[in-house]
Amino acid sequence: MLSNHFENGMDMARLAWSRLPHSEDGELDGVGLLSTSSNRNGVESLDYEVIENYAYREEQAQRGKFFVGYNVVVKWFFALLIGIGTGLAAVFINISVENFAGWKFALTFNIIQKSYLAGFLMYILINLALVFSSVYIITHFAPAAAGSGIPEIKGYLNGIDIPGILLFRTLIGKIFGSIGSVGGGLALGKEGPLVHTGACIASLLGQGGSTKYHLSSRWLQFFKSDRDRRDLVTCGCAAGVAAAFRAPVGGVLFALEEVTSWWRSQLMWRVFFTSAVVAVVVRVAMGWCKSGNCGHFGGGGFIIWDISDGQEDYSFEELLPMAVIGIIGGLLGALFNQLTIYVTRWRRNYLHKKGNRVKIYEACLISVLTSVISFGLPLLRNCSPCPDSDPGSEIECPRAPGVDGNYVNFYCGKDKEYNDLATIFFNTQDDAIRNLFSAKTIHEFSAKSLLTFLVMFYTLAVVTFGTAVPAGQFVPGIMIGSTYGRLVGIFTVNHYKKLNIDEGTYALLGAASFLGGSMRMTVSLCVIMVEITNNLKLLPLIMLVLLISKAVGDVFNEGLYDEQTRLRGIPLLESRPKYVMRKMTAREACGNQKVLSLPRVVKVADAVSILRSNKHNGFPVVDHTRDGEPLVIGLMLRSHLLVLLQSKIGFQHSPLPSHSRSGSGAIRHNFSEFAKPVSSKGISIDDIYLSSEDLEMYIDLAPFLNPSPYVVPEDMSLTKVYNLFRQLGLRHIFVVPRASRVIGVITRKDLLIEEESEDSATMELQSTSVRGQRHKTRLLEENGADAERPLLNGLLVQNQR
Repeated sequence: MLSNHFENGMDMARLAWSRLPHSEDGELDGVGLLSTSSNRNGVESLDYEVIENYAYREEQAQRGKFFVGYNVVVKWFFALLIGIGTGLAAVFINISVENFAGWKFALTFNIIQKSYLAGFLMYILINLALVFSSVYIITHFAPAAAGSGIPEIKGYLNGIDIPGILLFRTLIGKIFGSIGSVGGGLALGKEGPLVHTGACIASLLGQGGSTKYHLSSRWLQFFKSDRDRRDLVTCGCAAGVAAAFRAPVGGVLFALEEVTSWWRSQLMWRVFFTSAVVAVVVRVAMGWCKSGNCGHFGGGGFIIWDISDGQEDYSFEELLPMAVIGIIGGLLGALFNQLTIYVTRWRRNYLHKKGNRVKIYEACLISVLTSVISFGLPLLRNCSPCPDSDPGSEIECPRAPGVDGNYVNFYCGKDKEYNDLATIFFNTQDDAIRNLFSAKTIHEFSAKSLLTFLVMFYTLAVVTFGTAVPAGQFVPGIMIGSTYGRLVGIFTVNHYKKLNIDEGTYALLGAASFLGGSMRMTVSLCVIMVEITNNLKLLPLIMLVLLISKAVGDVFNEGLYDEQTRLRGIPLLESRPKYVMRKMTAREACGNQKVLSLPRVVKVADAVSILRSNKHNGFPVVDHTRDGEPLVIGLMLRSHLLVLLQSKIGFQHSPLPSHSRSGSGAIRHNFSEFAKPVSSKGISIDDIYLSSEDLEMYIDLAPFLNPSPYVVPEDMSLTKVYNLFRQLGLRHIFVVPRASRVIGVITRKDLLIEEESEDSATMELQSTSVRGQRHKTRLLEENGADAERPLLNGLLVQNQR
């Protein structure tokens, strides 16, 4: 076990690994960190590998082509349900947030007409009530719903069984907690939580609902394996991004680039279909809300900022300030990641150890601080006169606070004045970004106001990140980036003196650069920025700033989600192995550990003793040949052995093998009985009652074990083992001595499958050599014995190859 006193940042991953709990007894605390105790020193993985025991083979043999087609149809139907559910959840969250924010600003504006002090107090109290409701839900009902949830979902899709992240109460806590935290004006967004929400909806649909809250349906309980649930959760992640940004293609690419570890072409189609369904649901909801059915929520609210009427073209001279935006984004993004690491580490080590009450106090204190800054700083800013209105422009000056639009009148002495700092501070984040992105509003914001907002909001975003509320970083990142992007745009306009330069375009590039410098995404982020701004002309510029910001940020640290994954103690297998693994072998990685194995026919008392003495999740099963040599015949999972002990069906009096190789012993068990529910802890050895007579019985493990586990020779490099383990999504790999003989070699031609339309309609594996042999046999019959010798020689060479 590693020491708990490492302070170096590079050792945090190893420290987190040593603190990881078992999924049976581990929990997530209020900030999404895995709680630890002295007896929790392991981590449980998911079973993405297909266990081809006799129960599985018997079940597959009974299924025909109709079931294969039915299985495909059901997967597409579940993709449709995930899209509809995630879209409706996003609509509900957005309508709620916009209405709470609209009521808050409308009430505050009515009160400040009489007294700014009374309006100030009311504004603080409303925000405090919303944030308190959010943090109370998280700390007392759904602790796994804290944070964005993307690091946890990324770990799940990497094969890690993190307890509590996909439960029904986590879904409820995520939805209502996001409404309170975002509606309360904190410096965070709802886009990351929407990804977690989509994953929860997909997981709950995949297991048929929640049995604990009696919200389950038997006809939905179709997918029993972790492998199928993984594909559903991937669809849910893409649906969450598509719902948050109305960017279906961006959602697909986000799932591919950021959260998934395994990808297939079939999954691509279903993910794309799910994102398309989300886009349709969102569009229908927006059309319904435009008629005034959604209160304060109208055409806005969903994150989309149309700047298609912005800057039409750009000159070569502008590439330099745009490159500067990319460099600034990389520097500020890397700094943001590093500061959040320090703040999160301090919270974990000192603050959140004191209990839920301290977490509530912290969130409420940050809420008051945010309200004071967003309301108080605009009061200190002098108002500016409204610009001369363009007859063809739809921009109105001034506007009331909290109303969608530019030029907000806040604490101004004259009617035709506006407060530029209140336009972005005393507003919802969506409307503030829309104001920063707005075209044809040159000199609306002063450099002093933008710099003030940048410093204060950047600080609030760092401090708020990690509190015990659902929190996303997409929208705060866009706010920060668009602010300094607009600053660079102001300097560019003043320097080049060109009228066709639009500050809103530079704000967009700044938003892309900060997200690239912080999250280190490129392709998906580029597509998302194009989809939410409806301006394809800026695609080359967005690509430029993303590449520069990512390259600059990579010099200092890793992406935000990667850093937070390590900080949360999630042992993620990255796409590339460490360089040191090239010099290590599989045997060296095993160390001097003692391998616990089971005999083929094991006594029940011995099996119980082994299960109680350790927490291993898989055991090699060893039989002996006629010469007495040990022979590994397969792998027995702990969960499967517990099912056998609980059911007692396979118990026998004889210590000899049953020799039921046809699978008759396994028929008594349905393969679905061995699947562990995703929302429960599964069976524990302490939950099984065995009498003294039961303990004297025996179990033949041959029908229930995995007869074909993955095996590597002991001198294989650890790099190849790593790639095999990660790419196949394995949970166990056997390390054995080098084999003494070879019984065959499989090449590409041996994996070609042909389907013959015979009465049995069976699938037959035919290699090219077998087909060639049949053809040459016919030639022998036609040409006689003279052609026999050269043809047979050719067959020997081909078979040997």
